[in-house]
Amino acid sequence: MAVLNTFERIRELPLAYQTVVALYLCERMVPNYHLFHQVTGFGDPQPLEGALNACWDWVWQPKKVKVNFSRWQEKVDDVTPSEYGHDLLGVYPAIDACTAISTMLQGLMDNTSAELVSVAKISQADVAKFVELTEGAELDAEQRQQLLREHELVQYEVDIQQALLNYLEVVAPTSALPTKELVAQIRAMADDEGISNIGVAISE
Repeated sequence: MAVLNTFERIRELPLAYQTVVALYLCERMVPNYHLFHQVTGFGDPQPLEGALNACWDWVWQPKKVKVNFSRWQEKVDDVTPSEYGHDLLGVYPAIDACTAISTMLQGLMDNTSAELVSVAKISQADVAKFVELTEGAELDAEQRQQLLREHELVQYEVDIQQALLNYLEVVAPTSALPTKELVAQIRAMADDEGISNIGVAISE
């Protein structure tokens, strides 16, 4: 039997649990936006935080909680920086954090897997791009590929996605929707980790 890769494993989960994966990965990217905002004064982290809070509340009680996904997407898009005009490496992880949340919201509007799976791809690509720009800039193509294969941040990103999937694959068959307790636990995991996907410390 073929071993499924990370993205195939996400697709195999029920949509509500795919949303939990996307939310968790977005939470791990938001500190990158916070840091960019602190350094440049650009934008506002509130729409990103607000969108995630609304979706966390919704995912375990979708019949009770109504979320205007398109409105939140507009708010996130309004504070998304552009690489033009920001001569700072931190602009790329900040853009990716916004893109991940906007992509997730699109998936929830469309009620399809594609965008939710894309969040995992965005987070992995975000880490790879950060490593390339910071440590791989002077390397040739072959050395850069080796760096990306072996770098601890790149490996950790894949490992943490796989670890979450290991857990959710056990839990999902026991409950059609994520429970309030599960949501609280996954949110706490993102906080307790203490760093973003690219190693930015999460400020209290």
